[in-house]
Amino acid sequence: MKRLGYAKMLSPRIMLGLLGAVLLSGFGWVVLRHGPMAPVKVTVAQAATADLQPSLFGIGTVEARRAFLIGPTVAGRVKKVLVDVGDRVAAGQLLAEMDPVDLDERAVAARAGAARARNAVAAAQAQLQDAQARGKLARDNAERYAALGRQHFFSPSAVEAKEQESVSAQAALTAARAALDGARDDLARLAAEEGAVARQRANLQLRAPLAGVITARDAEAGTTVVAGQGVLRMVDPTSIWVRTRLDQGRSGGLADGLRASIVLRSRPQQALPGRVARLEPLGDSVTEEKLLGVAFDAAPAGVSLNEMAEVTLLLPGLPGVLAVPNAALHRIGEQEGVWRLKEGRVEFRPVRVGARTLDGKAQILSGLERGEVLVVHSARELQSGDRVAAVDKI
Repeated sequence: MKRLGYAKMLSPRIMLGLLGAVLLSGFGWVVLRHGPMAPVKVTVAQAATADLQPSLFGIGTVEARRAFLIGPTVAGRVKKVLVDVGDRVAAGQLLAEMDPVDLDERAVAARAGAARARNAVAAAQAQLQDAQARGKLARDNAERYAALGRQHFFSPSAVEAKEQESVSAQAALTAARAALDGARDDLARLAAEEGAVARQRANLQLRAPLAGVITARDAEAGTTVVAGQGVLRMVDPTSIWVRTRLDQGRSGGLADGLRASIVLRSRPQQALPGRVARLEPLGDSVTEEKLLGVAFDAAPAGVSLNEMAEVTLLLPGLPGVLAVPNAALHRIGEQEGVWRLKEGRVEFRPVRVGARTLDGKAQILSGLERGEVLVVHSARELQSGDRVAAVDKI
């Protein structure tokens, strides 16, 4: 009877002890599996060989490589504008005209002055011919009188008089030649002025430098503009390209002639082929971007200037290289590397990275071997030596 009583008394104690042990074990399991001492959940991948197609991505705007600001070379008033925005024009076509004011009258005066100068040249030529004839006659007479004077047929004073007439005739001939030269110089000056007025008159006719499209009409008839101010703007439609910006830190391999894929904002489902036509020598130090021009292989019809575009540049392919997911790369301080998984714990492994692709892969040049397991994503920030548990997703 006593033993039965002791058993009845011990039974609740044992049961409470067992219950406490179970609760303590459960608490420990929760702490080790889900608490601060639990392993960090991670997703993993292996370093493996792959064929990479590296590429560069940038944003740009559609612009014209050759754009023209058409306006007068001197201040004046617009007389008429013959074209409008969107018009296609031919090379040399008259686009607008400036008011000539008094240029037409000045042209008439210049032509009259040139005609008068030509008449003066003709008169000077006639005078020169007369002076040449007089000079020849005077010279012949002087020689004849000198010969007869030596024979004492004429007195010395008569010979000297004929010699003086010859000298005067030669001076008149020299003056006639000078007058002819002056008349010719005056004719050249007046002809130049006539040409200058004609060119000024022609400059008032604003013509297209080449075939293109009018993009802006900045002045109307009656508007007064200064020298160099634009009346019209036009572009060469064959020079349409995308002025693109690329991150300087991801521009390795950029070169002239690289093939490109261009997606316009207005045509998001259509990729247009192109190529790098120019690399700008001057980058943007504020945004840390490189500037380049990407030309269309064939510019699409109806493309709008200043339209946004996405540009993908295709670099030469890299077959059979060691690659890892971009997400597996991390930077600690100045060093880039990966978290390598070994025996349930992680360690940071510095690596040297090569090309990166837009589909999320990166080439590993050194620091890893094929088949090594790496952490791609983790539930929290990792530290060297952390215990981890691989899961399918976080």
